[in-house]
Amino acid sequence: MMSDSTLMIQLTAQAEAHGADLLTLRALIEEACELGAARALRALGLEDDRARKDLDEMRELLSAWREAKGAAGRALIGWLVRCALVLLAVGMAVKFGLGGITLP
Repeated sequence: MMSDSTLMIQLTAQAEAHGADLLTLRALIEEACELGAARALRALGLEDDRARKDLDEMRELLSAWREAKGAAGRALIGWLVRCALVLLAVGMAVKFGLGGITLP
């Protein structure tokens, strides 16, 4: 099996020799795209067999983070509403003079 670089060199030479017909150009473009994608994955450290599993795990972690962030936001809003209601109740008690009532 030939390397990606060798295939690119051969396709380029073929394109020059044949006046770059459409089929050759398409093959050249496809190989260039695959070679570029492989380089990008290699630069990111995602060229091995575990890369798919790693990406799936990262997606799960990101999803869990988003859910936790949403739940924390909802909990915070719930506590703020409760605090506002307590302050409203205390304010009403003071307004109506119920502050002096003592429980037995």
